[in-house]
Amino acid sequence: MTRPATPSKATKKSCACCIPLLSSPIGRKWIVALTGIALILFVIGHLLGNLSIFAGPDAMNAYAAFLKSTGELLWVVRIVLLTCVALHIWFTITLWRENLAARPQKYAEKNDLGITVYARLMRISGLTVLAFVLYHLAQFTWEAFNPEYKTWVDVQGRYDVYRMVVTAFSCPFVSAFYVLAVGLLGMHLSHGIASLFQTLGLTTEKLRPVFEKGGLIIAWIIFLGFASIPTAVLLHLVKLPSSLPTCPFCQ
Repeated sequence: MTRPATPSKATKKSCACCIPLLSSPIGRKWIVALTGIALILFVIGHLLGNLSIFAGPDAMNAYAAFLKSTGELLWVVRIVLLTCVALHIWFTITLWRENLAARPQKYAEKNDLGITVYARLMRISGLTVLAFVLYHLAQFTWEAFNPEYKTWVDVQGRYDVYRMVVTAFSCPFVSAFYVLAVGLLGMHLSHGIASLFQTLGLTTEKLRPVFEKGGLIIAWIIFLGFASIPTAVLLHLVKLPSSLPTCPFCQ
């Protein structure tokens, strides 16, 4: 009987390259990085849309009407984003648990980024932002807390998003929670943006400080953009017509 041929070193090497993406720590880091990029792009797009409030009711309500008019495409985007969120959280927690189990042994890919307060609070800030997003959706999208929002339309018959946002942020408690959440988002992004470049192999010793500073700048521009909206409402720089009431608890 002929004995089966022993796999050559080249064959073994090629098989080692076929390790499934999900079972490899490096592969899981790539998933975290790529889903992180998708979520960062969404955050930037969401911010640009929200800033239309400074152009007045017509601009913001037109933006909201445009999103609603996309129909099924909007749901596809939502499903993709929810999938990215789920994968990002799952594999981040998985990597964290693996890192704890592997100590004091480190991964072959060493994380040389400085251990800043932003890095230490990544998991806490991420989970807090997730809790805020759920609350934010319940308030502004599902209208679970303010069912009267569903009846608000502007003079053109469009959903009056401008009135909804200004009414909500007229309450200092809602605005304070929002600013706190986007502050934690800024902390999360400031470290996440820099670390994803390292995960994707785009970082060098010379470029690392550039990515770290760039991540910090981008993160806090995003924070200032989001925080400017409730701040402007509380300062009455953005307000409703005098004929419309604001938050009944804050009058």
